[in-house]
Amino acid sequence: MASLLLEAQPASEVPYTASEAMAKMKSRPASGAQTWRLTAWPATWTVGPTGTTAARPAEHFALLEAPALLPAPDWLYDLPIYARPKVHRDHHIEVAKALYSVPGALIGARVDVRADGQLVKIFHRGVLVKTHPRQPAGGRSTDPTDLPAHTSVYAMRDLDYLQRQAAGHGPAIGAYAAVLLDHPLPWTKMRQVYALLGLVTKWGPDRVEAACERAAEAEAFSVALIGRMLDRGLETEPGRQASLFPPPPASSPRPARFARPSAHFAARRTTTADSRGAGADHTGGAA
Repeated sequence: MASLLLEAQPASEVPYTASEAMAKMKSRPASGAQTWRLTAWPATWTVGPTGTTAARPAEHFALLEAPALLPAPDWLYDLPIYARPKVHRDHHIEVAKALYSVPGALIGARVDVRADGQLVKIFHRGVLVKTHPRQPAGGRSTDPTDLPAHTSVYAMRDLDYLQRQAAGHGPAIGAYAAVLLDHPLPWTKMRQVYALLGLVTKWGPDRVEAACERAAEAEAFSVALIGRMLDRGLETEPGRQASLFPPPPASSPRPARFARPSAHFAARRTTTADSRGAGADHTGGAA
């Protein structure tokens, strides 16, 4: 409101109005200064007409400006985030812990990204190259048309390089990587092979070779599974299948407080002769 009133007044009167308001502002106690500023300034600035419109600012605002204002939005402002990630070899970028595919030969290039609550827009040198729906953390949005064709030699070059690099650490590791890349969209699995090679660097090729061999026997092809096996040292245990989830500790059953013997619940079958004898005994006892 204050800014609107300042704009409505001529430039020659603005310094005087501001100085008068600030002088009165300083004369107020600090505890009620903010409240007085919001409620008393408009009344202070509407005393006399302006030299431009010959109307009081409050009257001019209510008559001409207020009807032209749009209603205030009833939702929170969607604050976007901006990033400049690098295009990975799998033709994806990472924005807010989610992956998005990028078209064209942009591997290794930096792109500009604007992400709001609904869309992720990717720009290269000021040109919009791709738009994706926003994904949560850990999600992935891949457009198959962004990935190169299977028959392209340049497209297969990175995959072959990864395959040779994995096989160089051991035959089981190479076979495990080959299964991971055996996918209609093998570029989406390149990060798993990179993670497998990272395990080789961390734990050594011998341990990863044994873990891949054991996991392949169980037909469990997951790099996260290999990582858990290595972390728990289950890749070289002979004689049994590696267990990723240790059994619960054995505990002896606690004695029941109100337990009864099994004979208490046994059903007894009564014959006709027994029932007659019981009745006679009951009659004789009554006599």
